[in-house]
Amino acid sequence: MDGHDRFAGIKIMNKNILNILSGILICWICFSTAAFSLPVKITDVYGKPVMIQKTPVRVVCLVPSATETLFRIGAGNAIAGITYHDIYSSGASQKPIVGGFFEPSVSAIENIKPDMIILSDIHTEVKEKFSQSGCLLVDIKTTSLSDSFTDITLLGKIFNKETQAKEIITQIQQEIELVSRKIATIPKEKRKRVIRLMGRDKVMTPGTDSFQNEMIRAAGGISHDFNKKGDIIEVTKEEWRQFNPQVIYGCGGDKETAESFFSKPGWKDVEAVKNQNIYYFPCDLTCRAATHTGYFVSWLAANIYEDAFLNKAALIEKDKIFASRDIQIDLDYLKDARILYSRIFDFTHKTLVIDFQKPLSVVSTLEGERTNIQTVGNHFSPPQYWAMAHNNGLDGLRNQIYAVIGQDEKNSSFLFTGADMDNLSIKQETFKEMQVHALVTAGVQGNAMRMSKDEGLYYEPGTINTIIMTNMKLTSSAMTRAIITATEAKTAALSDMDIRSSYCSGDYQATGTGTDNVLVVEGSGVQLDSAGGHTKLGELIARAVYKGVQEAVGKQNRLTTSRNIFQRLEERDITVSGLIGTEKCDCGRDPNIFSGAVEALLLDPQYAGFIESALSVNDDYNKGLIKDLTSFGAWGQHIAEQIAGKKIYKMKNIVVTDTLSPVLKIAFNSLLNGIYYQEQTEEPISKRFKSITPAKADVQKRTENTG
Repeated sequence: MDGHDRFAGIKIMNKNILNILSGILICWICFSTAAFSLPVKITDVYGKPVMIQKTPVRVVCLVPSATETLFRIGAGNAIAGITYHDIYSSGASQKPIVGGFFEPSVSAIENIKPDMIILSDIHTEVKEKFSQSGCLLVDIKTTSLSDSFTDITLLGKIFNKETQAKEIITQIQQEIELVSRKIATIPKEKRKRVIRLMGRDKVMTPGTDSFQNEMIRAAGGISHDFNKKGDIIEVTKEEWRQFNPQVIYGCGGDKETAESFFSKPGWKDVEAVKNQNIYYFPCDLTCRAATHTGYFVSWLAANIYEDAFLNKAALIEKDKIFASRDIQIDLDYLKDARILYSRIFDFTHKTLVIDFQKPLSVVSTLEGERTNIQTVGNHFSPPQYWAMAHNNGLDGLRNQIYAVIGQDEKNSSFLFTGADMDNLSIKQETFKEMQVHALVTAGVQGNAMRMSKDEGLYYEPGTINTIIMTNMKLTSSAMTRAIITATEAKTAALSDMDIRSSYCSGDYQATGTGTDNVLVVEGSGVQLDSAGGHTKLGELIARAVYKGVQEAVGKQNRLTTSRNIFQRLEERDITVSGLIGTEKCDCGRDPNIFSGAVEALLLDPQYAGFIESALSVNDDYNKGLIKDLTSFGAWGQHIAEQIAGKKIYKMKNIVVTDTLSPVLKIAFNSLLNGIYYQEQTEEPISKRFKSITPAKADVQKRTENTG
């Protein structure tokens, strides 16, 4: 995606449409158009004037779309605190967490001593606390696509990044305009009815006035008109049947809603369900109108109108290479190494191309052993192209790519991936005169698997792709053995990062993605016939691959070993608001008063460490390596008593959800019991932590602000 941002090659534009898009920037936050540099005066939605005299340097941002924008415009250094909903922005992983979007910790914000807080209208407690502190408060609320342009422009002004902000808006407009041109030939009567699926216990969707329906219309779809406004609304069975969606899409946990309802009469009797036209996208794309809006609209459109996007007559630009970037690899037998940026079916593809001085043999898990190879590489196709690639098959994909980048199938061997080539990791390991180079692309969100546990349903090439080259000459046996060594190193890297299976995330760590490939180059120099773990060559291969996989996963998915406890819980489909369900627990209180208190505890390294330890114990318990949890339960009671500040004689079963394992149930019951018994002698939890019901949380976490 980053390379797509940098090398967007749309040259032809409809100026009238762009003028319209630019003209509808209705300001939710207004600013003086005469001020193109600081100081700048803004007026918030409440009519309060705010004068910004200098660029803020310590900013707490509680609005994920604004956090995303700040990183994209190059103002990330000013961010001193974010919510745990912001963790997937590039550069966010090392920023302090101040809690969640709904329940940010006022004390954590105070400790940062910010000079600006970016917040939304639900952050009443933060506003009350800091309104007289001298800290600037900037309200952000995005209810339309034009609002998002206003937000980007405003943040660009505040942080003296106006040029970058304008470039992002222009790119979004170009991407939306491209979609508009590609679907222009589709008659109105053939446009498809599209709905965003939301909810849990009920089928829900964004209201008629939501920006999410704007994105559907920008993608060429027909959105519903249930005459209901709001961030999220309930859909009746009759409304569902009458609208009869032809395409349904959602994100994250929306799959649970589909599984609950799409086998039931009425709900299953619509075209989208019958034809299995149901798609899932990353939540930070579906639920935000921010810097990646155009990217998401084009991806959605490509899934809605696959045939139109496959139609060569609808091409806006000719398929061609439009940019190249050199890659430095220190091996004598290489002629050249580079990443090519090309337009194929109007979307940006990126290809690693490595040319040899003379033909060599390779072993590829995608193609087997091949001889007389002049060029190897790794090709990234963007998400907008994936449906087309599936339709054409691997041979069709390979032929199409080779035709554009000028390669011949007879002497070329490539891998293919959905991981961005701008996130390529290149690692070198040496011992005396021996060198090993591992070139790795990796993505683990969506199809990470644990082999022997998860079910294999289909095949497509390449998510974690690895190319191994050395300055030694490897025999056929050494090349094939190198594949085992590399695979073991990849699995070790994923295990040490605690990458979870996409199919059973609560139970298993992933061993790979199910679509991984390895390509080993013969090389030249001293001949070696083994690359096993006991050899020095095998050691170097393992080290290079291990480091390469971890770095590539960090670049592609923003996952690192230092990620916070909130992120690790999310990867296991565990939410704080969902711990105790919607019913009364046996503590006799409304369970929702505990949510903010739990989040506050998890900001403390001690209690975060307790839950992190529980995750590790849970994995070993699931494997059968731990059978008795008595000691762990005693530790949990100690934690509860420490939080409560007194002896607890009867632990209550506050966690009532059936989805938690025994280990995690003990762990979270410990935190909740500590909070419960602490309330008996101190100020009530309900006053210290603002309550939010699961229903409200479910609504709000799917709006722009949470992503």
